Amino acid sequence: MYRHARRDGEPRRMRCNFGIIRAMKRIADVVMVLLAAPLWVPLSLVVAIGVWGAMGRPVLFSQDRAGLGGRTFRLLKFRTMRDGQGSDAERTTRFGRFLRATSLDELPQLLQVLSGDMSLVGPRPLPVRYMPRYSREQARRHEVRPGITGWAQVNGRNAISWDEKFKLDVWYVDNRSMALDAKILLLTALKVIRRDGINSSAAETMGEFTGCASVDHA
Repeated sequence: MYRHARRDGEPRRMRCNFGIIRAMKRIADVVMVLLAAPLWVPLSLVVAIGVWGAMGRPVLFSQDRAGLGGRTFRLLKFRTMRDGQGSDAERTTRFGRFLRATSLDELPQLLQVLSGDMSLVGPRPLPVRYMPRYSREQARRHEVRPGITGWAQVNGRNAISWDEKFKLDVWYVDNRSMALDAKILLLTALKVIRRDGINSSAAETMGEFTGCASVDHA
């Protein structure tokens, strides 16, 4: 199912094509986010007020994540969980579950698309602590900017295993194109509307990635 581009001795034309795609993606990201600002900016204010009313301050959750080239940046999301003891599912508020189901908790990341830390489409950014746990192949997900949505998100999101998720991420790296990005954005919109691809309420988030013992690590 997965086709991998050659890294060693990769054809110069392919490297050039990916360079053009990266530049086009960056322009498209900025233009789309700015054009959509009249929608997402006021919506973000409404969500922020809702989070403050339901959980108090802080309104935003932030965490160090690995971005392009493995560089660290600070990911922003609207808070969906109360502070305190208990599992993620127990601490997630009713409003927080709504934000996750509709992906409204990701709205602050549109600012990070403008700053260049993220793209609209790409592998989801994961915690920095996972970096030493990747195999060489899995680490290739950092060859592109992380995205608000990605190929893995429209092919299962939290309902697939870590191994499958990383295979989908690397497949995207090797097959990225503007047409594929458009397809992913369309599929994302459909999945958000249907609230599809999320685990049951008993497991609100993916479990910890502990690495794959059967593969060589970078």
